[in-house]
Amino acid sequence: MRFIIQRDRLVHSVQEVMKAVTSRTTIPILTGIKITVTSEGVTLTGSDSDISIQSFIPAEVDGDEIVEVKNSGGIVLNARFFSEIVKKLPMDTVEIEVENNFQTIIRSGKAEFNLNGLDPEEYPHLPIIEEENIFKLPTDLLKTLIRQTGFAVSTSETRPILTGVNLKVQDDELTCIATDSHRLAMRTAKIENKINGTYSVVIPGKSLSELSKILDDTNELIEIVITENQVLFKAENLLFFSRLLEGNYPDTSRLIPSDSKTDVTVHTKDFLQAIDRASLLAREGRNNVVKLTTLEGRIIEVSSNTPEIGKVIEEVQAEAIEGEDLKISFSAKFVMDALKALEGTDIKINFTGAMRPFVIRPLHDDSMLQLILPVRTY
Repeated sequence: MRFIIQRDRLVHSVQEVMKAVTSRTTIPILTGIKITVTSEGVTLTGSDSDISIQSFIPAEVDGDEIVEVKNSGGIVLNARFFSEIVKKLPMDTVEIEVENNFQTIIRSGKAEFNLNGLDPEEYPHLPIIEEENIFKLPTDLLKTLIRQTGFAVSTSETRPILTGVNLKVQDDELTCIATDSHRLAMRTAKIENKINGTYSVVIPGKSLSELSKILDDTNELIEIVITENQVLFKAENLLFFSRLLEGNYPDTSRLIPSDSKTDVTVHTKDFLQAIDRASLLAREGRNNVVKLTTLEGRIIEVSSNTPEIGKVIEEVQAEAIEGEDLKISFSAKFVMDALKALEGTDIKINFTGAMRPFVIRPLHDDSMLQLILPVRTY
């Protein structure tokens, strides 16, 4: 195997597939990157058996030669060393040649590295996916969906299913839900094509977070293919496989209250900054708790009191307050996470009582909501 490639393109692809490579694996060959060369171009693969990423570099793009293929073939190279080497090579092109016993020479300008490679035949095969259940949506919308829900997944392994985001597809609508049982984030979006039937899968939050880092902010469509135990995201020159979490995701629709006793409409930025300031004195220990009280004249009082440090009180002018007076305490971090995820300048918060979950929504957008359980402070 021998080929010459533009260094920038190689570095970019290596960085993409490195997101799936981990040093903590029981299968030694998975600490490597698999490189496959054909007349069409070069394919790089990284995997940790939960996530697999394949990045393709075409031999030419719009008539410009990116890869000059001398001999096709394959090799697996240590991911850490290979990625460090290609980043630091001196010239704009790199020549990679594999000799007997998988000895690999990497040349660029006057620099020459020799790396011991491994047999590509021993590298686990990527899952073969039947492309029946495909739906498409713009890449930047997918990234937004991940950003607006992924932060609410559980980090505790006591209920593994909650460490993932639940994707439900029905007709032409996709719903993403994440909850750690103290808060819930939900967002719906239209998909580009209608599909038959209903699908509900749970994708590990970690997988979606890595996917989001790799995807470009474009409105080009990304294809999502769902099977029984895998999901595949197909973008241009990129395949991203993730295993699905096993088990049934809890029915979260029951958690969302349909009635409300106090409704507050407030400017998102003002509310977020007031909670941020109040949380400065509430960060000690785990009890990052802020209290909200409604007052006369459409005023919300945001306060925090940590006896050994001090206290803070701030008044925020609301756009509207309807219903009963309210005092409620909550995790400042959870509410700040929720407010940062919502788009829109004004939000509406529906409270159903001091110890019941409350719902935050953008004022004129029903496609997303954030639900938070209050904290008992007495």
